[in-house]
Order: sequence, then structure tokens, then C-alpha cells
Amino acid sequence: MKAAVIGALLGAGLVIAMTTGASGVHATPLVPGVGTDLITLSTALGDHRQQLTVIDPKLRVMGVYQIDGTTGEIALKSVRNFSWDLQMTEFNAASPLPREIRSLLEQR
Repeated sequence: MKAAVIGALLGAGLVIAMTTGASGVHATPLVPGVGTDLITLSTALGDHRQQLTVIDPKLRVMGVYQIDGTTGEIALKSVRNFSWDLQMTEFNAASPLPREIRSLLEQR
């Protein structure tokens, strides 16, 4: 039941994001009292398309949807649990790396 309510509210949020054309960051509780806060980022892609990123900070999961403004079609493009990502000390970093900086500071 709870999942159905959250799903329905997420769908409503997608429709609102699609029709308003707003771009930015919005954090709104979906079900008052349940403590399910999602962060949404809406971006216009051109060609009457919009991208909606939904982030659940509690579960550390994000999903990306693309919305066709002409047909109203909503397509889920990707979902990722990023909790392990955030535990890396470095990735795709340029020198000096964090461990190099720490090593230099520890030598003092």
C-alpha cells in the first residue's frame, strides 16, 4: 500500500515537472509523516524533452527519467545506488590526489 502511494505521488510529480517546465532543485516530502523526502532535478533537453533526476538521500539511490513533452511518454533511463560511490576516497581525480595531500600534511 505504501509503495503504491509513493508510486502514485512520484508519477504525479513527474507530470507536474513535465507541465511546469521548471528547472532547478526541489526537495519535497512525498507523504507527510512518513519521512520519505526525495530530491528532484529537472532539466530541459531541447526537442520538447525534459530530464528528471530523482534522488532518495536516505536509500542513496538516484533514478533518471526522460519525458517527451509532445507525447507525454516517460522513460526510465537509469537507476543507481550511489552509497558505495561516496565511500571512495578518489576517482577520476587530478594531481595532487587526496592521499598525496594528506601525506604532505602529515609530514609537517
